[in-house]
Amino acid sequence: MPHDDFGGLREDLRLTGAALGRRDLLRLAFGVGMVHLVGCDSSPTSAGDAGALCATQIPSETEGPFPADGSNGPDVLTQSGVVRSDIRSSFAGLSGTAAGIPLTVRLTLVSAGACTPLAGRAIYLWHCDREGRYSLYSSGATSQNYLRGVQESDADGVLSFTTVFPGCYAGRWPHIHFEVYESLAVAVASGSDLVTSQLALPESACDAVYATSGYEQSVTNLSRISLATDGIFRDGVDQQLATVTGDVNSGYVATLTVAV
Repeated sequence: MPHDDFGGLREDLRLTGAALGRRDLLRLAFGVGMVHLVGCDSSPTSAGDAGALCATQIPSETEGPFPADGSNGPDVLTQSGVVRSDIRSSFAGLSGTAAGIPLTVRLTLVSAGACTPLAGRAIYLWHCDREGRYSLYSSGATSQNYLRGVQESDADGVLSFTTVFPGCYAGRWPHIHFEVYESLAVAVASGSDLVTSQLALPESACDAVYATSGYEQSVTNLSRISLATDGIFRDGVDQQLATVTGDVNSGYVATLTVAV
């Protein structure tokens, strides 16, 4: 797999171990019990569940070895054109468009505890392509910077990205990375982020997408992993499992409340 580049999955899992350790310590310090493991298709639906999502900050996770935020090689955050809602094509002088089933990722930023909308914050979002490759790092995609972009939250704390449904590569549950920044100016200057986390995609949507042409390798990879065994999500995904609607013909919409 192309994820041997820059340490690949091995480095991702090494960093994951450190991140999980810090999270466990925080939970002990604040008296928060370990959240239960949910089924692959579970997602919060009641008002009580929605309130629980913003009661505490979304878990911090490793950014992995392919962030392109300047911490490990390339830095797209300072490039012209990175602020965009449609992230399917490469930008800043590079060409190429990622193929796949359309996916809209809609995130709502709220303050942890108070649950009030956070306007004027920014999110840098990135993920692998249909083949499981990360642009700028993976073999076959090093001359691309697609599936990366920054957006600013509106007055309701909402922002969205138009992208494609990511593939499933060996050793990881299908996911999307993101970093939250205090402002758009901080983000595009490669400043310090408020939190780095990951969004998990539900199994039912993954099964439907991976049955379509181009996602064939994802079928086998998904069959060998679960949320309970994934190195990032195995300690609970209540705050990170997106609600996904739609179908392979019209595309999908993934929504998640992100408390910071």
